[in-house]
Amino acid sequence: MSEQSEFETNPVVEGAQLNEFAPEKEIKIESIEYHQKLAGFWTRFWAYSIDIIVLYAISGIFIKPIFRAFDLPIENPSFLFFTTYKATILIVLLLYFSLMTKYLQQTVGKIIMGIKVVSSVDSQLTWNTIIFREMIGRFISKLLVIPYLLVAFTPKKEALHDIFADTYVVHEDAYEKKKHLRYLTKNRGEQLHDGSVI
Repeated sequence: MSEQSEFETNPVVEGAQLNEFAPEKEIKIESIEYHQKLAGFWTRFWAYSIDIIVLYAISGIFIKPIFRAFDLPIENPSFLFFTTYKATILIVLLLYFSLMTKYLQQTVGKIIMGIKVVSSVDSQLTWNTIIFREMIGRFISKLLVIPYLLVAFTPKKEALHDIFADTYVVHEDAYEKKKHLRYLTKNRGEQLHDGSVI
C-alpha cells in the first residue's frame, strides 16, 4: 500500500520568500501550504449515525414489508450469525456506502456533516478503491466494530477501511495551514530554481 507524506495531493502554495540577507551560501525559502482538514472521530461518528438512521428507514419502508409479504422471518441472530433478513440488510448497507461514495464521494451523513472521501493516490475514487474500502474493509469493520475506533488513534485519522483503500475523509470547506522552511546552499552568482540570482 502506498504511502504519501501529505494528505492532500494538490496543496495550494501561498507564497515563497527568499532571504536575500542570509550568509552567502545559505538561502532561506519559506512557503505556506493549505490542506483540507481531516475529519476527526466525532464528526465521522455523527455522519455514520445519520447513515444508520437512513438505512433503518430504508429497511422499515421497503425491506421489512417485502419480508412480511412473503412470510419470511425477521429476527436478529446472535453475533456473527446471519439470517436471510440480516444478510439482506448487510447487502443494502454495502451497496448504499459503495454507490454513494463512488458517485458523490459522500453518503447522506457525510453530506450533512460537510465531509467527503478522497483518495491519497488517485484524483478520483476508482472501483478498486471502493471495493477495498466500502465492501471488504467496511464488512470487517461492521462485524468487529473496533476498527472504526482507529480514527481516534491514527495520525491521519484513518479507520481500517481507509487504510485498506488509501483514502482519507476530509472537510469540504475547512483547511489547515502549514508553514515550511527550507535552506538551500548556493554560491554567489549561481541561479536558483525559480530564476532568482544571488
